[in-house]
Amino acid sequence: MKRGRFAPTPSGMMHLGNARTALIAWLHMRSSGGEFVLRMEDIDTARSRDEWARLALTDLRWLGLDWDEGPDVGGPYAPYTQSERLERYEEAFGRLQASGLVYPCYCSRGDILSAASAPHGLSSEGPAYAGTCRHLTPAQRAQRAQLKEPSMRFALPEGREVRFVDGIAGPQHFPPGSGGDFVVRRADGLYSYQLSVVLDDADMRITDVLRGEDLLDSTPRQILLYEALGLPAPEFLHVPLLNGPDGKRLAKRHGGIAISAYRERGTDPRKLVGWLAYVSGLIDRPEAVAASDLIDSFDLARIPREAVVVDVPDI
Repeated sequence: MKRGRFAPTPSGMMHLGNARTALIAWLHMRSSGGEFVLRMEDIDTARSRDEWARLALTDLRWLGLDWDEGPDVGGPYAPYTQSERLERYEEAFGRLQASGLVYPCYCSRGDILSAASAPHGLSSEGPAYAGTCRHLTPAQRAQRAQLKEPSMRFALPEGREVRFVDGIAGPQHFPPGSGGDFVVRRADGLYSYQLSVVLDDADMRITDVLRGEDLLDSTPRQILLYEALGLPAPEFLHVPLLNGPDGKRLAKRHGGIAISAYRERGTDPRKLVGWLAYVSGLIDRPEAVAASDLIDSFDLARIPREAVVVDVPDI
């Protein structure tokens, strides 16, 4: 049976872009008779808030979405909140360490930014890591450890390219070294998104990972972690983003995009669902429609293959 998920980060209020991804992921599972899991990705405890996690559940239910397993309803693969799964990440990290697949990195962000030879990597991280600490001798590591607590990086396999077929974006090819060796545990002890999401999806038996296209270039890293941990990788499907009139990713700067704002001012949730379905190519015009009414006609082939420019709906 297919199993999909929606995994919001409770670092702010859920907005139109989040809700659109949630709707498409939910329809993808419901239309195929699959199971839908809700997971709360609060691994970054400094940015996450319990009240935003609770608000996300309220917003999703208001939109007419439900889930078979999640932090509030439980399920066979609980817990469904990352901050309650730290022992699992620690165990997996220990396996990577025992296999010699990670190494300590003593570089600061400034050191990485100043590496002129570093190509541009993942947009959220700046330049790719140049591998400065990968080949330090034990003596050099001991000396640097006296000055700084290291992060731990996953060493990309030499010469290993990553190819996969994305369920929406199509064939993908990432040459060897893409993005550089990446952090799996930060210097403050927090485990990275890359490691936690791989463990979570594997443990929860997720078969289809449908998420925003901004995470497409994280996928080869996750595929390599699946392989390193001996875990089966799911199918990946990346949905092009919603952009504002300025061509930039829809965000708070565009104003009025929080789902809770629509709910609190009395918007008919079917009108918002209809707008989300329309900008996603699922219906021909923006009209009030219940999420459940979209199940029978749902077709991934109708999802746009490029970012969609939209105005914030006044409904």
